[in-house]
Order: sequence, then structure tokens, then C-alpha cells
Amino acid sequence: MNHPLLHDIIEQKRPEIEAWFAQKRAEIPLPIYGSVDIRDADWKVAVVDANHFPAGFNNVNEDEKDDLARLLSEHIRRQNPDCQWVHLYPESHSRNQAYIENVKAIQELVISAGYKCTVGSPELSDFDDLHGLSGPLVLNKTESIDDVLLVDGKQPDLILLNNDLSGGILPGISEMNVTPDPAMGWHLRRKSEHFEALEYYTNQMALLLDIDPWHLMADWFVSEDKCLDEDSCRIRLASEIDAFIGKIQSKYETLGINRKPVVFLKNDRGTYGLGILVLSEGKELLNLSNRKMKKLMYSKSGSKVENFLIQEGVPTAMRFNDHTVEPVVYLVDGQAASWFYRMNKKKSDQDNLNSPSSVFANRTEVDEILTARARNWHELVAELSMLAMGRELQIRSQQPRDGGVLS
Repeated sequence: MNHPLLHDIIEQKRPEIEAWFAQKRAEIPLPIYGSVDIRDADWKVAVVDANHFPAGFNNVNEDEKDDLARLLSEHIRRQNPDCQWVHLYPESHSRNQAYIENVKAIQELVISAGYKCTVGSPELSDFDDLHGLSGPLVLNKTESIDDVLLVDGKQPDLILLNNDLSGGILPGISEMNVTPDPAMGWHLRRKSEHFEALEYYTNQMALLLDIDPWHLMADWFVSEDKCLDEDSCRIRLASEIDAFIGKIQSKYETLGINRKPVVFLKNDRGTYGLGILVLSEGKELLNLSNRKMKKLMYSKSGSKVENFLIQEGVPTAMRFNDHTVEPVVYLVDGQAASWFYRMNKKKSDQDNLNSPSSVFANRTEVDEILTARARNWHELVAELSMLAMGRELQIRSQQPRDGGVLS
């Protein structure tokens, strides 16, 4: 998407794009925050993962924090005009120092936005503080009494969730004012719901830009009810993967793209980096070791996985200092407000970069690899993804909260 002619399209259409976003944002409940992973292949730019409970605010650039705080303030004032006290409800990662730094960064942003901000959860009640990389994170006494969350014996005005609810609804939040809406937790939500909603908006944007929507989104499908501990299920899934790869290969040939496609196989619910496979053909699934198969079949919460999202593997054309690179965009109130980069020296341009060997670099460190032209496209697809999150919630609010699939 870095080609000059495509850059010219987005610049020429900027007034129409901004008007379109303003209209769409007014129609849906915008998420307070979110993050997206993007792959940019030059000939295609796509959001490949979207997080409703982002856990990397410790990686944002210092010069972007004022803008993030401003957007937080605007969102909270609009949605909760009487709010003065925000309580941050984190994951229970008491030993994950990077995650603790993320929580500290969110707390600092909320305070900068003009609010009192406490941190804690009943699950962390045995701790007075947690030790991050830069020092301790002080926890407030947090308890659930009659399904009401009390912090130091009092009820906060707003609970800000930074917990993806993989294990189900948390104690003390059912009767509280909570954002993001708990209906967007992984106990109910499916990744495919996001990409279905994203497709809805991407098709409209592509029409506005007069380009093929394929250039703005990864192809995908869902394979359901796959009991991968049985050979028959594995064989059916392998066949589906081969057919899908064949479809992508045909598109590549039509466009003159000279490479062999791969697909990413993911749990259709949140993976937290778990259970992701990169496949170039279906038989690779059939040849998996028992250890890798078990890793694929079980999610973060330990529940068995039977629905899989199969997604076109968009290669990344971005490299820096011998590292393969992909952008990560953090958004507040639906707007792209921070960029940083996941870099991995041990992975190829078609691999999953989210592994222990990955490192993060901020925008100022690697900006020479990314022109303003590319940022325009990254911002566009990231903000489309936030619209999709809002549409997910809008549809979800009309559905029973029992884990049912959106229609």
C-alpha cells in the first residue's frame, strides 16, 4: 500500500474519508480503547488481530501520552459526565512485569486525563503491590460484596477493565458501571465476529476509495466443531485449509504476486499468543506432534478449542536492523493515537512475530522504515477496526449473553 498512486488516492479522498468516519462513529458505541496488529505487504495492508483489552500501553511513546490522555478524557466525559473516580481492574498476572508496566501506564494516563485512578481486584487481594520493571504498582484493597465492587470500602464511579474475561465474568462487576462492556470478553466474543464486522466497513471504505477491498483486509473463514483429537476432524480441517490456500493462490496469480501463500490457524476466541499455527498446506496439520496439537487445542483459560479462525497470512514487507517488523497501533475513543513496532529477528516475513523472541521499538527508533504514506494506510485500517468493535458490541447487545454466536 506504499505505492504513490495509492497514497494519492487516500490524500485526494481525505475530506470524504473524514466525513464518512464521523458519520459511522456517531452510529455505534465507540470502544474506550483498543489495539490492533497490522501486516503491510506493500500490495496489501490488513489488521490481523484486534484487542479490546490492550496490554501494551507501556510501549507507547512519551510524546503520544498527552494525546492518549486527552482522548481518554473526551471519551469518559461523553459517556460518564459525572465520573471523578476510575478504578482499573487488571488481569491477575502478578509475576508478569511487562504486564504490570502496562497497568501502571494506563493508570498514569487516566490520572493525566483528570481522574482519580485506583488499581486492584479481589483476585489480587493477597498483594499490597506488584513489582514491575520500573518499580512497584500499589494496589488498593478491592473486594466484591453482594456483587458490588468496593475499593477501600467505597464504590468507584467507573470500572475500567483491562482483563479479557477469558475465564468468565469477574466478581463484583455485574451491577457496576463498566467499560469496555463485559459482553466483549472472550467468554462470549469470537474473533470471527470482529472480522465479519470489519468486512462490513472495509467494503464500504473500498467503495469510497474505488479500490478492491482485498487490498485492505486479510481473507478468512471459520471452521467449527473440529474435535482435533480425532483423525476425521483433522482430515476435514486440512482439506478446508487446502481449498482456502488454493483460493488465495489464484488471487496472487491474478495480481502477479509471485509467492506461495500461507494461512494462520487460530482459536476463534482470544489466544493471548497461544495456539497459533502457520501452515502452507493442510498436511502440515496432520503431521503435528502431540505436544503442538495439545497446545493448539487448549486456550488461555484451559477450555478446549473446537472453533478455529483460518486467516490469510499477510506477509510483512517491513524490516529494520535484520528484524522482521509489524506495526502495532493503539487507539483511544476510536482514533489511532500511538504507533510502535513488534520486531523479531528469528522470524520470517510470513511468520507469527508474537513469540518470546520478539522485541518492541517505538516510532522514533524505527521511523525511517515507515513513511507518512504507510502510516496513512495503517491509521485507516486501524480505525476501521475500532468501528468494527463498536458494531460487534451493538450487535452483541441485542443477543442473549449466554455465549451464543452473533447472527
